[in-house]
This record gives sequence, structure tokens and C-alpha cells, in this order.
Amino acid sequence: MYEIRFPNLGIVLDNVKDGFMIGSFEIRFYGIIIALGFVLAYCMIASEAKRTKQDPEMYLDFMLWLVIPAILGARIYYVLFSLGDYIKEGQSIGQTIKGMINIRGGGLAVYGGVIAGIITVIVFSKRRKVSTMLMLDTISMGMLVGQIVGRWGNFFNREAFGAYTNSLFAMAIPADWFGGKNYLVNKVNSGIITQEMIDNVVMFDGKEFILMHPTFIYESLWNLMLLILIFIYRRNKKFDGEMFGLYIWGYGLGRVWIEGLRTDSLMLPFANFKVSQLLAATCVVAASIYIIINRMKYQKLNDNK
Repeated sequence: MYEIRFPNLGIVLDNVKDGFMIGSFEIRFYGIIIALGFVLAYCMIASEAKRTKQDPEMYLDFMLWLVIPAILGARIYYVLFSLGDYIKEGQSIGQTIKGMINIRGGGLAVYGGVIAGIITVIVFSKRRKVSTMLMLDTISMGMLVGQIVGRWGNFFNREAFGAYTNSLFAMAIPADWFGGKNYLVNKVNSGIITQEMIDNVVMFDGKEFILMHPTFIYESLWNLMLLILIFIYRRNKKFDGEMFGLYIWGYGLGRVWIEGLRTDSLMLPFANFKVSQLLAATCVVAASIYIIINRMKYQKLNDNK
């Protein structure tokens, strides 16, 4: 039940649990990984602040500001586009609210956290009377570090995966993890488990496994490549806000194709379209326009010197 396999790579992980118990209290690896992501994000931000002769301590204050808004933003975004999972006929208001705030039950959306983080930067920078765009540049690499690490929480939870594949990077999860093959058949309409997955169940050591794209790993690796590119380019930036623009552009570009593979995407309530894919495409266009316009302004200023 706790196995995770990458059969075409010859990788077998025998005992990947999603948490552990301390007495009667369960500690989830997802929460530990998210916390680790925040810590490593700050380390990257502090390093960049020192390089650009800013005060790293200010960014420690900012990270303390950020924790609650980021989690709230990620949760609110998820709930808004999953209302059908929380508002049910015959259920009391109290039960509905309890379900909405029960983060331990799963449901955090990265884009909600990013949006809340940007709002927090704007408010924080105004109060500290520092450049908003310089702050956004400084935290961009930290945000990527947090996302690179944080996506591995999905690995332990067996979530945020994609549709069926038997490609080189295909991931196999025991059907027992989801309640068994018969249970999966009844859950096809949920959209997360597809009929193609069930039709292509494979056997390993006498157990049934379903195959899927490990899209959370794709996103982690994509963000790592984006981080390296920004890290290389950062000394050549032409204006404050350019690094942030590149982050939004690159992250959005990755999410456009990765979201297209996922089976658990949040959908627009009025159209059969993936919310995050639409938002990602919008971010790519908006960031492109922003970078081009500011590059033109920079070039014009240099030509007039």
C-alpha cells in the first residue's frame, strides 16, 4: 500500500508513508515540507538581499508577515473553485465552515499563495518605505525555492498527479492506496482517477498499480531550471521588477503545459476550463508585455544619454 514505483526507471520505494504519529497526534510530511520550503526560501532571499546591499533582517520580518496570508490565500483560492466539495445539501453551516478551514484535510493552491504573497509585499513595502519592485525581485528566487521543495509534499500525499502514461517517467501507485480497483471504478466521475488509468492497471508483486504522470515532480524540476536561469541572469537585469517579471513568465509557461496533464485541476464554475491553466496563460502574456515595455523604456533612456 505504501509503495511508489517508477517502473520504467527501475525505481521502487517500498515504504513511503504520508506522516507519522507522536502519541495520538499525527504529523504529516506535507506540513514539514511546506515549513522547510519557507526556511529555505528565506535563506535564498537573505542571500540575494546581501548581494544587492539590502537588509536581510527586513526580509525576515517580511517572512513572518507572509506565513499566515500565504496559507490563507492558498486555501481561499482552492475553496473558491471547489465549492461543490464543501457546500452540500443537508449539511449544516457549521459543518460547511469546518470543512472549508480544515487544511489538514488537504487543499492548498499555489496560485492563491502567490497572489496573497504579492499583496503582502505591496503592503509591507509601503509600510517600510522601500521599493516594491526591488522587493519582488529579491523574493522571486525564494518563491521558486519554496515551490521546488513544497511540491514534494504532493509526492508524500499522492496528489497533484496527471493522467495515465506509460512513459519513461511514469509513476505507479497501488490501487489499494485509493481503496482498491473496484473503488476506483466508482470514482471515475470525480475526474481525478480516469477510466484510462483503470483500463491500464498493471501488476507488480501480485498487486494492482495505476500509472500516471508525476506532474508535481515535473513542476519541481521546471522551477529548478527556472531558478538556475534567473540565478545566471540576475546580474544583467535592466530594471527593478525584471526578475519578478521573468519569474511570473517562466512559472506561468510551465504551468500552462503541466496543468494540461493534471486530472485534479480546479475548474471554472461556468466553463469547462482549468482555472490555473487560464491564469498561467494570462500571466505569460501579462509578464511578456510588462518586460517588453520596461525594456523599451530602459533602452530609450540609454539612447538619450
